[in-house]
Amino acid sequence: MAASLRSRARSVTMRPLVLDVDGTFLRTDMLLECFWGALGRDPLATLAALRHLRDRPQLKAELAALAQLRTDLLPVNPDVAARAAAAMAEGREVVLASAADRGLVARLAADHGLSPRVFASGEGVNLKGAVKAQALVAAFGPRGFDYAGNEPADRAVWDQAETALVVGDAASARALAAAGRPVQHLPGGWSVRALARALRPHQWVKNVLLLLPMIAAHQFDMATLLPVLLGVVAFSAAASAIYIVNDLLDLEADRLHPVKHRRPFAAGAVPIGVGMLACLGLGGVALMIGAALNMAFLGVLILYMVTSLAYSLRLKRARWVDVATLAGLYTLRVVAGAAAGGIAASLYMLIFVFPVFLTLGCVKRLTELALAPDAGRLPGRGYGRADRADLLNVAGLGVFGALLIFFLYSLSEQGRALYPDSWLMWLAMLPIGVWLVRMVALGWMGRQDHDPIVFAMRDKLGLGLVMLTLALMFWAAGLWGQWFG
Repeated sequence: MAASLRSRARSVTMRPLVLDVDGTFLRTDMLLECFWGALGRDPLATLAALRHLRDRPQLKAELAALAQLRTDLLPVNPDVAARAAAAMAEGREVVLASAADRGLVARLAADHGLSPRVFASGEGVNLKGAVKAQALVAAFGPRGFDYAGNEPADRAVWDQAETALVVGDAASARALAAAGRPVQHLPGGWSVRALARALRPHQWVKNVLLLLPMIAAHQFDMATLLPVLLGVVAFSAAASAIYIVNDLLDLEADRLHPVKHRRPFAAGAVPIGVGMLACLGLGGVALMIGAALNMAFLGVLILYMVTSLAYSLRLKRARWVDVATLAGLYTLRVVAGAAAGGIAASLYMLIFVFPVFLTLGCVKRLTELALAPDAGRLPGRGYGRADRADLLNVAGLGVFGALLIFFLYSLSEQGRALYPDSWLMWLAMLPIGVWLVRMVALGWMGRQDHDPIVFAMRDKLGLGLVMLTLALMFWAAGLWGQWFG
């Protein structure tokens, strides 16, 4: 009997532990990682590769070649990694078996010191479900291995394994246990809270810019306010959809960033597929609200979404083009507010806000460079520390341009009609200038958030300067007298 127990212990020790990759060993999906990585590098070639949708091995191979995926950066499930480390310490072979491309799986195994023997898709074979089960049985025999998986498609493999390790899929774990199979359940899955974080709701504060035309035109009635607020909701949904696209295109760059590596998709806290569905849903909501408001607003919204997509795909990697595009996207919010409320937007106002936002775009890059760990290029961007002086100069030109246009507006016919006391407008230039110069200085010193608009909404001194500016402008317009006698 003692010999039998020793034999059984030896067989458990020698039995290999086979790990599925997508959603099991990794907290992500390598096919979708390759798709988004390839889309960021070569959008046209990526779309052309989709012609192989019915030939999965070929599709996976082409996307892997386009993406040049860094497998060493992919997020690992810590519980599964701990099981793998314990198995290797016992002298057991730990093998990866995945429907992903064979070259990627082999690199992943090498990155983590796992067995060089891998099972993966290639040469016309999509290694999933029953096909994977057959390959493993051919290599190790029935009940000759333990297998960790995470989805119902793994049931065919679990049925051939000695022990089933189920990651996150509670229904499959219960079904296997009911069938009398040895089952070990490991944590997995994702949370709605993590998905909500991926939508970046704190960024919605930037959409208060839609209120600017209403304030500048002194139209404070509910008939104007309500459609503008609906416009804010539409832009918030559209912005979250674009943030998801941006994060999926920036997975590698975010994983190399000292702060952004904690973003939900980069960290694997939310599956890429869930993010793609959320993106489609949010985009649909935005477009439906836009269509319900008016065609002018819908047109601006579509232009914003298309420009944002172009920015995420290509423009953000081009020096100077990126900050100009950021300024344009902020300006489009102002145009959208005018379109939603049916307000005739002043050309002076639009020309004024562009250099303001150009300055803030430079501040964003200055902040990133100040906080960068080294002097190299920012991941996914075209700037390095050597560009700080040029960014500072462009920011200074933006400050000067904004103040000059504000001054010229105070002298214009429309400006004198809306703000009869011009000297108060000139006085309002002082807090505007102080606010802009302070934002540039804080960006230069790296004492800001990575998004200057979000930082501005939390900065008490900056908010005080903005409130002082508005108070002087309302005084110049005679609104205090109208409201309070």
